[in-house]
Amino acid sequence: MSWSAEQYDNASTPTYPCLIDEKHVVAQAYDMPNVPMAVWIDESGRIVRPAEPAGATDVADAGRAVRARYVAAIRDWVENGARSRYALSEAEARERIAGPSQTDALAAASFRLGAFLRERGDAERAKPWFDEARRLSPERWTFFRQALQLEEKGKASGPEFLAAVAALGERSYYPGPGLD
Repeated sequence: MSWSAEQYDNASTPTYPCLIDEKHVVAQAYDMPNVPMAVWIDESGRIVRPAEPAGATDVADAGRAVRARYVAAIRDWVENGARSRYALSEAEARERIAGPSQTDALAAASFRLGAFLRERGDAERAKPWFDEARRLSPERWTFFRQALQLEEKGKASGPEFLAAVAALGERSYYPGPGLD
């Protein structure tokens, strides 16, 4: 994002409570390959909409409109509950939940091993495990970005990350949320 050190420091010290999923527990449980992601869960604990980009888009100019549309959909659901046109039936929600493949599970285990080694100060032995997680699940950007961030503060939005996104070419970084 080409932030300055001051912008990054300000963004990393919010004035409201934040939960950081450093161990990817929530991301793995709800199959979140990227951030930002949202999961709609109703009062009874039913997943109304599985993990989807939370109003994020690859197209910078369309960003505000996409976010506004997503927020409007959430407001519609809050107001209308199960009658909202954005609330999925149990069958539709289940159909959208793919769940992790065996390869995804191996990638998550590789990432966790890398993080374990990194937390203990063994960056050299951690890196191959981060690389393996990325090789196994290249679409899981959370592994790549967090590994970069663990290497160096701010690196997750730096040139290496931007080059990886640019290398996607016509492929999308954020899939659409399918609100239609």
